Amino acid sequence: LGFGLQEIFANFVSGLIILFERPVRVGDIVTVGGVEGVVTRIQIRATTIQDWDRRELLVPNREFITNQLINWTLSDPVTRLIVPVGIAYGSDTTRARELLLDIAKRCPHVLNEPEPTVVFRSFGDSALLFELRVFIPTRDCWPEVVSALHFMIDNAFRDAEIEIAFPQRDIHIRSIHSTLPIQPHGMPTSAGEKSGAETAAAPRQDG
Repeated sequence: LGFGLQEIFANFVSGLIILFERPVRVGDIVTVGGVEGVVTRIQIRATTIQDWDRRELLVPNREFITNQLINWTLSDPVTRLIVPVGIAYGSDTTRARELLLDIAKRCPHVLNEPEPTVVFRSFGDSALLFELRVFIPTRDCWPEVVSALHFMIDNAFRDAEIEIAFPQRDIHIRSIHSTLPIQPHGMPTSAGEKSGAETAAAPRQDG
């Protein structure tokens, strides 16, 4: 009973802190304890979050105070979005960069300020790894912007004959030349050896 009251009291105090300090407000997009969504209601004991599947989740208020909280819209709703792109070795990297920047400028919901950027991240095992970095007005449009960028990148790279890389492995086989014939264990390698083996195996007969 004491432990249960302790949890209720902790949630009650945390609810008061949320109401007075306002680290979270109704309408904010937050991530807490593996849950992400829009805050729809703040009560003394728990806060209601509606996730992207439109499920309403009741999160105890102490989770907002004791755990890490990300409020995507506390002071500025603008969010950066990173789209990784891998192209095949031998592709025109300058042309790929130009296409990615042009796609970002034409994509709905992508902001012109801050400007989109393209970063040549690294030389991967099977691809040249790029990142298209753009800013969007709010996090709730993230899925549709990602989908639109993927469609536009696929179409533009196909038209420009730039191959989007995929994991692959090259196998090199070396021929092994042996001077000795390979025979099953215990089998003779020639007729002479067979005859000798039979002679050695035959019992000795005394005249």
